[in-house]
Amino acid sequence: TDLYNLKLSQRRAESVVYYLSSKGISKTRLKARGYGEFVPKKDNAQTEEDHSLNRRTELKIIGFVN
Repeated sequence: TDLYNLKLSQRRAESVVYYLSSKGISKTRLKARGYGEFVPKKDNAQTEEDHSLNRRTELKIIGFVN
């Protein structure tokens, strides 16, 4: 369901935050946000390859600290 995929997406994002924080990046500098099926890379995915494009984790750099 859409709700299940949203929760799964959030858990994936949180696991990336956990991994990055275990490598020394402060958790206060990271934010996990799962979008589920609401922000697809490939609309109307028909094949397994299309679906795999939508199962992804993206990082967005918002700013730099000197």
